[in-house]
Order: sequence, then structure tokens, then C-alpha cells
Amino acid sequence: MSDTMMSTTDRLVYMANQIARNFAAGGEASAIEATHRHIRRYWDPLMRQRVIASLAADPAQFSDIARGAVEGLRDED
Repeated sequence: MSDTMMSTTDRLVYMANQIARNFAAGGEASAIEATHRHIRRYWDPLMRQRVIASLAADPAQFSDIARGAVEGLRDED
């Protein structure tokens, strides 16, 4: 998908998956925690709400690591 064709929500999912990919070398559990921590620390509340809503709408668009991280965000709120 072209960057110009991505919705804001699509972009957030893409970013979550990219962050997860960057932490993946540390193992799944560690990568989920690191991705969760990164999103919690650096994304504003609206971004977090949108990515959580996207998880509810279509969890298959997330990698396993990103899904675990966003599920953690969802469970906190």
C-alpha cells in the first residue's frame, strides 16, 4: 500500500508492526514488552485509542508481537 493511500489508522498499525519488528530479535515476550513500552511512552492518547480500536476491528493486520503489545495497552485502559 502506498503511503499516500494509507489512512491514519492504517499508518498506526504499520508503525506498530515496524516497532515490533525492530524489537523481535530479543524474543517474543521481550519484544511484546518493549513494543508496549515504546507505544505507551511515545504515542499520544488518541494514537493509542485508534490502534486499540483497530485491533478490535481486525486483529489479523497485526504481527504477533504488535498484537500482544496493543492487547496490553487495551487491557490497561
